Amino acid sequence: MPQNLRAKTHHVLEGGHTAGTLGAALETFLVLLIVANVVAATLETVPAINEAYGPLLIGFEVFSVAVFTVEYLVRLWTVPEDPRFRHAGALSGRIRYAAQPLMIIDLLAIAPVYISLFFPIVDLRFLRIFRLLRLLKIARYSPALATLWHVIVSERRALIGSLIILLGMATVLAHVMYLVEKSVQPEIFGNLPEAMWWSVTTLTTVGYGDAVPITATGKIIAAITMILGVGLIALPVGIVATGFIQEIHRRDFVVSWSMLSRVPLFEDFNHETLGEIMSALRSRVVAAGSRVTSAGEPAQAMYFIVSGQLEEVHAIDKVTRPLGPGNYFGESALFYGRPHRASVTAKSHVRLLELSAEDFNGLVKRHPNLKERVKEVAVVSSKEM
Repeated sequence: MPQNLRAKTHHVLEGGHTAGTLGAALETFLVLLIVANVVAATLETVPAINEAYGPLLIGFEVFSVAVFTVEYLVRLWTVPEDPRFRHAGALSGRIRYAAQPLMIIDLLAIAPVYISLFFPIVDLRFLRIFRLLRLLKIARYSPALATLWHVIVSERRALIGSLIILLGMATVLAHVMYLVEKSVQPEIFGNLPEAMWWSVTTLTTVGYGDAVPITATGKIIAAITMILGVGLIALPVGIVATGFIQEIHRRDFVVSWSMLSRVPLFEDFNHETLGEIMSALRSRVVAAGSRVTSAGEPAQAMYFIVSGQLEEVHAIDKVTRPLGPGNYFGESALFYGRPHRASVTAKSHVRLLELSAEDFNGLVKRHPNLKERVKEVAVVSSKEM
C-alpha cells in the first residue's frame, strides 16, 4: 500500500495537468502560492504595509514555507518511482535527485527561514533575497522557461562569443574616444575607465547622457558607436530567438505527409484526408516517468508515438506491453466512448501526436473509410484486452 501510494503521489507531483484533476489542482495551487509569495515579499518592503499587515505577512510566510517544505520532502520520498533514479538505490537516487537544479532552487527558497530559526543572533536579513528564488520554482511548471534555459545552455558558446565581441568593441571605441576627447574633457574622458563607461552605455543604447563628446570627431565616433551598438546588442538576442524557435519546432514539430502516412491507421488515405487529419493533430512532449493515460479515466484523446518509449499496463490482466515510434493507443476508448482500460507511462522523453476526442469524432463522421479502419483496430484491441 505505501509503495502504491508513493507511485500515485509521484504521478500527481510530476505529471501536473497530465495527472488528472488532482495533479492540475495541485500544480495550479503551487503556482499561485509562488506568485503570492513574491508579491508578499515585495509588499513587505513597504513600511506602511509592513506596519499594518506585518503579522499577516509573517503568518503567510510560515504557511508558505511549511507547504514548500512538505513539497520538497515528498518529492524526495517519491524518487524511487522516478525511472531516471530508480536503479541508483534509495539513498543514492535521492541524493542525485536533490542535486538537480530545480531541487536546489526549491531548497534555497526555504533555507533562509530555517537558517534564521537556528541562528537567531546572526543578522541574516541579506538572505531574504533568496525568497525571490521561489519565483524560479515556476520553471518546474513552465515548459517555455525550461525551453529557454535549454536554448541558453546549448547556445552558450555563441553567446559568449558575442559577449567577447561586444567587450572588445567597447574597449577599442573607449580608447579612441579617450584619445580624441581627453584634452577637451579631462573630467569625463581623462582616463580609459571613464571612457569605457561611455562606450558601454552607448553601445548598449542606454545613453545616460552623463558623458557626451563635444568635438566633431568625437560626435562622429559616437554616431558610429550607436549604429554598431544596435547590431551588437541584436546579435545575442537573435541567437537566443533563433535557438528558441528551433527548439519549439523540435518540440512542437511539423507533421509531414510522410510521417503521417507511415502510421498504419492512415495507410492508403488520400492527401485531402491526410491534410485534414494533419491539421487536427497537436504535438505533445512528455517527460520520462509521466503518465499519459490512466486506467479508469475518461478518454479525452488518442495518441501517436513519434519518438521515445512508453509502457502500457492493462488494468485487468496486468499485461505489460512496450510502445515505441509508430505505435498508437487510446483509439478503442474513444471509439466506444468508454474509460481507458490501460495505463500508459513514458519510459523516456517522448514526443506524441494527440488527436482530441472532439476532432476524432468529427473525422470519423466525415470519413466513413476512416471510421471502418478505426473500428477494425478497436475490435482487435478489445479482443487483445
